[in-house]
Amino acid sequence: MLIDYVSLIGGLVVLVVAGDVLVRGAVGIAERLGIPALVIGLTIVAFGTSAPELVISLGAAMDGLPGIAIGNVVGSNIANVLLVLGLPAIIAVTSCRETGAIRNSAFMVLITVVFIAMCFHSPISRLDGIVLLLLLGLFLWDSVRATRKHRRENGHCADKSTDAECPEEDAKEEEAGELFEEVEGVPESPALAILFIVLGLIGLPLGAHFTIAGASALASAWGVTEAVIGLTVVALGTSLPELATSLMAAIRGHSAVALGNVIGSNVFNLLAIMGITAVVVPLGVPAEVLVLDLWVMLASALLVLAFAAMHVTIRRPSGAILSLLYCLYIFVVFQFGQVG
Repeated sequence: MLIDYVSLIGGLVVLVVAGDVLVRGAVGIAERLGIPALVIGLTIVAFGTSAPELVISLGAAMDGLPGIAIGNVVGSNIANVLLVLGLPAIIAVTSCRETGAIRNSAFMVLITVVFIAMCFHSPISRLDGIVLLLLLGLFLWDSVRATRKHRRENGHCADKSTDAECPEEDAKEEEAGELFEEVEGVPESPALAILFIVLGLIGLPLGAHFTIAGASALASAWGVTEAVIGLTVVALGTSLPELATSLMAAIRGHSAVALGNVIGSNVFNLLAIMGITAVVVPLGVPAEVLVLDLWVMLASALLVLAFAAMHVTIRRPSGAILSLLYCLYIFVVFQFGQVG
């Protein structure tokens, strides 16, 4: 059994490191090609930070383990809201006043409802996967369009005087590049950047293999379903990059970016990861996920929308409550996930 723990934990470590290396290499190449920070943040970094979830879900689906494949994404989305928003707020207050937060969180709620509907018409088919990927394209297009529109509308700031400042545009530029700017240690050498990408692409499937093998074995050893392991241990492990980013942002006094990171990650989890996975392998949905976990995910999405709509500032007590709610969720999942 010890080897199963080593396989699971070692696999998760390799996944996190490989995903980080892949992101750094891809950003290094993108910078050399002159790709704007906004595009890098919305595509390369977002896809890269979701790479661990993607290879886990895709690998588990291809191995005939839909509980881990779907549980990983659903559990990650729950962890992103309750834990990734909760823990940093204990360190520093988190503002939910980001530009576009209401629109993006409303879109997150919408796609969550769409995904739940697909789950109740199990299996999630290749056509469903295509629909999810089309919605992802719509989200990316809308994000780029909204930013460009804002820049055009505020273009007069630069036209009136070369010395004039435009606070709104500066804020928008900063927000657009926040995700990109969180990436550190970007290689300047093209050769090193390519090496990073290669190492990341090798490490991700390798880490996924050991993680899935360890998770499946531990599910049997603990007497719980594979979905339970996917919803908890695997989901928490693959959410570590988002949690680490938000914690470091809070320590540096940049906790305001946490909400945008959570929304972006959750959107990519549902649309990109489930979309790609379903296109490759149709997914059967475990009955237990339909009973509890999908609804907790929807409640978490609605909570984010409420935070954004009411411009809530998440302070220490609220952060502690969110974190405790996540612990309660984990407890309930294990209680109801015992194999009879």
